[in-house]
Amino acid sequence: MRCPFCKNPDTRVIDTRAADDGLMIRRRRECPECSGRFSTTETATLMIQKRGGSTEEFSRRKVVAGVSKACQGRPVTSDDINKLAQDVEQNLRATGNSQFDTHQVGLAILPHLRELDQIAYLRFASVYQNFQNLEDFERAIIQLRSEDPETQLVQETGAPRKGETR
Repeated sequence: MRCPFCKNPDTRVIDTRAADDGLMIRRRRECPECSGRFSTTETATLMIQKRGGSTEEFSRRKVVAGVSKACQGRPVTSDDINKLAQDVEQNLRATGNSQFDTHQVGLAILPHLRELDQIAYLRFASVYQNFQNLEDFERAIIQLRSEDPETQLVQETGAPRKGETR
């Protein structure tokens, strides 16, 4: 690493720490020529291959924007959406791969969105699972109901859902 002060091409690392929940490495460096100290940060870059074949760096902001559209008009906070985007990025990094296509990113969002809001999940899934007709929506709704313990309780007992009065 080149010294930013004297341009010496050789510096030494004096301290290394994990930052940003382990997604980044912060290194404190010192130049043996001028004794200048500076910090560097290193991150592993996730690359996203777009449908047209081009690649770009992963952007949490784009995940937030897409999920925000699906959550429009729903009782979901921006903090919830930001947390979802962070979790998606961490899950992608945990795979050990450095390149994903846009479809894989969309599919990685779905389980998190499903837990956050089922209507937003259906909106988002209709794009990323390429719903073609009403039957695709019906299948997704049936699957949601079959896997949701609250819905099963309502169906079995006729009891009202949370916040619902009968």
